[in-house]
Amino acid sequence: MSGWRAIERDRTKALAFLLSPITLLLGIFFLIPLGITIVYSFLEPGLYGGVVWSFYPYNYGRLFGWPLGAGEEFEPLYLQIILNSLKYATLTVIVSLILCYPVAFWVSRMSGTAKNLMLFAITLPFFANLLIRIYAWLLLMRPTGTINSTLMALGVIDEPLNMMFTEFAVIVGLVYVLIPFMFLPIYASVERLDWSLVQASQDLGATPFQTFRRVILPLTLPGILAGCVIVFIPALGNFIVPSFLGGSKVQLVGNVIERQFLQARNWPFGSTLSTVIMVSVMLVVLIYFLSMRSASRKAVRKVSDHG
Repeated sequence: MSGWRAIERDRTKALAFLLSPITLLLGIFFLIPLGITIVYSFLEPGLYGGVVWSFYPYNYGRLFGWPLGAGEEFEPLYLQIILNSLKYATLTVIVSLILCYPVAFWVSRMSGTAKNLMLFAITLPFFANLLIRIYAWLLLMRPTGTINSTLMALGVIDEPLNMMFTEFAVIVGLVYVLIPFMFLPIYASVERLDWSLVQASQDLGATPFQTFRRVILPLTLPGILAGCVIVFIPALGNFIVPSFLGGSKVQLVGNVIERQFLQARNWPFGSTLSTVIMVSVMLVVLIYFLSMRSASRKAVRKVSDHG
């Protein structure tokens, strides 16, 4: 057991040394802006924009109902928007996972040329500008777009479907934009899957469901968790997709933050919303790292026990 601990310590030190430059860079360009945002969230909004440098915790009261000052009121609409953003991010994760998990197995079983072609096709959208890709969905889903025109020509529908500026359009846009970030971690886990363990499970009489639950799912779980975290974080704060595909009918917290900074010029309240979202994201990342650490310790313990 002590040997495994020594190996784990050496790997941790080597990894810390290799990551120290990028960690320093991210610390400067992430922690400092984060600190500024947190400070601004406790300042008083200026009359014509900007901030007044006096302690003003009532921005959080406007969002959560406490504390409240004389000039602030609790507005549950903002809390509802945050909850809706969490719902949309969760749905994006679920839909992306359902689509990517079986496809990752399918691609991993392909031959070399076909596999490389599929991986290139999956990463191909990264070579196009995001706004161009969103505009493409506008052309596809508008009343006179390709989807409605095709369905009407085939006689499937008699009048155009109302797809634009709906929750459906926003979910489709978010999944389309973020699906490569779900696929690649899952594919990496599936590619490393030891199929001899699957064969051994089948030889021992396990049903396909038992093999999946006890062998395949635990071995690919790290990729699933990584993909879920990577997709959830940008989906939660995305404001481009809801702006173009949701219009004024679908408002997420990213849109509200944008308006607070650029239109309402209420920087402290925009910082408050940003801080709440960042704390939510950090909690998700913390849960992910704790779960991965627990899984790693269990794996080391099992190897030690068998040794």
